[in-house]
Amino acid sequence: MASVFSMTGYATIQSAIASGQLTVELRSVNSRFLDLTLRIPDDLHSLESAIRETIGSRVKRGKMECRLSLKSETLGATSRLSPSALTTLASLQGEALKAFPEARALSVSEILSYPGVLTSDTVDAEQVSKDVLDALNRALDAFLASREREGAALAKVLLGYCDNIEGIARDIASRLPDILAAMKSKLEERLSEALTQALSDKSSLTPEDVNERIRAELTLYALRMDVAEEINRLITHVNEVRRVLTAGGPVGRRLDFLMQELNREANTLGSKAVAIEMTNASLDLKLNIEKMREQIQNLE
Repeated sequence: MASVFSMTGYATIQSAIASGQLTVELRSVNSRFLDLTLRIPDDLHSLESAIRETIGSRVKRGKMECRLSLKSETLGATSRLSPSALTTLASLQGEALKAFPEARALSVSEILSYPGVLTSDTVDAEQVSKDVLDALNRALDAFLASREREGAALAKVLLGYCDNIEGIARDIASRLPDILAAMKSKLEERLSEALTQALSDKSSLTPEDVNERIRAELTLYALRMDVAEEINRLITHVNEVRRVLTAGGPVGRRLDFLMQELNREANTLGSKAVAIEMTNASLDLKLNIEKMREQIQNLE
């Protein structure tokens, strides 16, 4: 069976890039379309368009949040002390100590935190862009894998509901002849009593007229109460649900349409119910269909 994907997913990765430590976090819930929210640091805002394009090429539906955070490396292989800044700072400290002899001299950490004391080689913007998008794609790999796992679990649940619906439909189909026969017998008895009473009341009807009327009413009743077509269509729609799930891919909208068709047949079955067994079957069908519809809302 090919993969189906849930719209619920999560992934987070960390990656060392030229300008620091990058964290990429992706999460999503269900939505009719792709609704993407980006939360990225100012240093990476120039990549917003490329980030949206990368995500849009791999994710089609879901309310999704992409959060990037960058922890810049204060001290690294490219960090350098600025002699001019140190000279300026030493001069300022000397003047301050002359004015305030009791003052404490600056510590190493205070010196290093002074603006301009630490400098670094210029970071290659093109390399940063490549590193960020590479990290994003790795995060997307993990994110889509989580959606695939969730989708597989949902597909298994949906196939279980398919079995339930087909079982209910086939059970009614097997019992339908007995149900209709019992109802026809009762109807025939009632019609016979009513028409026999009409004959006794000096009606113009003949016994042949009475029998013909009974046969006509029974035929009309059988046609009106026959649900064989509805049962066949229920099973056909269930098999189509199975086929769509097996084919995989973006199945959500197609399955949502099939739920409407299944619900229509279940309602028709209920409207034609002539026995408590058929009424209960219609209710059971609609309950299973509604549970399927709820699960399908989470599928891409």
